[in-house]
Amino acid sequence: MAGATYGAGPPLIGITTTLEPARWGDWVREAALLPVAYQRAVERARAVPVLVPPSVRATVPILVERLDGLIISGGGDLEPSLYGEEPHEETSPPQPQRDRFELALLRAAIEADLPFLAIGRGMQALNVVREGSLIQHLPDVVGGHAHLPSPGGFGRHPVQISVASTLGKTLGDHAEVASGHHQAVKRLGKGLSTVAWADDQVIEAIELQGHRFGIGVQWHPEEADDPRLIEALIGEARD
Repeated sequence: MAGATYGAGPPLIGITTTLEPARWGDWVREAALLPVAYQRAVERARAVPVLVPPSVRATVPILVERLDGLIISGGGDLEPSLYGEEPHEETSPPQPQRDRFELALLRAAIEADLPFLAIGRGMQALNVVREGSLIQHLPDVVGGHAHLPSPGGFGRHPVQISVASTLGKTLGDHAEVASGHHQAVKRLGKGLSTVAWADDQVIEAIELQGHRFGIGVQWHPEEADDPRLIEALIGEARD
């Protein structure tokens, strides 16, 4: 049974990581990296974070069976060939191992009805795995840099939310969000619904129809003071 919680313990929540060169002490090695805000947000919601680095696809069914919920974390851009486009000059270098692994993990989570929250790049991966496409550089479309005011940082802006959605039932009809992205959904993927928008009509959240909890958000709830969305994921994982 997918996502089976054993005993009365807290749910196990997998959080995907990236592989990057890192330095600690005198060492420089490739490392599995994740901003600690994800871990802390999961722990505050009384669940156990399990870091999931990009791996071989054979690990995917084991993870989906053992985990109770999943967070697909933010990070660099997806390889544009995955949605049939050439790379824009502002698109970051590809991470093929991470792309392959996370798309396979998302497919398996969808098939198993495992609760998941896809954040930033994760939302974009969800759209691509459902055969959607991406705007590779938002300033070309909306002008300005409201969604990524400074590289490596977060801005804040309001979003409008459909009150009929799972997200709306969790957050209400609007929210102030921590945003840091230069890409976004262009063509919506199959079986997905748009459930939140920025003032410039950029799609800010999507949901997978018919899934017990399958939400993608373009913002970063782990960086904000509002715990409700991650608590909702973990509540569903616990149930």
